[in-house]
Amino acid sequence: MAAGQVSAPCNASSNNNNNSNDGILIGDKVYSEVYLTIDNSLIPDEKLSPTPSMLDGLDLNTETDLRILGCELIQSAGILLRLPQVAMATGQVLFHRFFYSKSFVKHSFEIVAMACINLASKIEEAPRRIRDVINVFHHLRQIRVKNDQLHLPNPG
Repeated sequence: MAAGQVSAPCNASSNNNNNSNDGILIGDKVYSEVYLTIDNSLIPDEKLSPTPSMLDGLDLNTETDLRILGCELIQSAGILLRLPQVAMATGQVLFHRFFYSKSFVKHSFEIVAMACINLASKIEEAPRRIRDVINVFHHLRQIRVKNDQLHLPNPG
């Protein structure tokens, strides 16, 4: 095994006649080991540009603004939920990775941000109730709508 590779063998269930090194059959593939290297943990260059959002007609500046807004939303929600910073960072990574395979045009960034903070809190062993996550995001949306109304010009 090359340097930097991690191998985690899977144990097959004891009720079948296969050797535990044969792995697990899922569909038509046998899975027995996981190799984690820097090469397979980074997003490949061909997925970075053009992104699915660009293919759906969203320009780069708008996509960048949505990514920033989503990360700020995750950070604000994490603070209100009293999550550790590592959980907020994990949520932001999940958010970015999701939108390198899916389009901002087809998926609400607010709902994805909510899902990311929920999943990240569980990954980082600081779980929060889904009800609390929903309430915090609702509160943040109300603040944002209120601020948007304050910045609208008067029609008169």
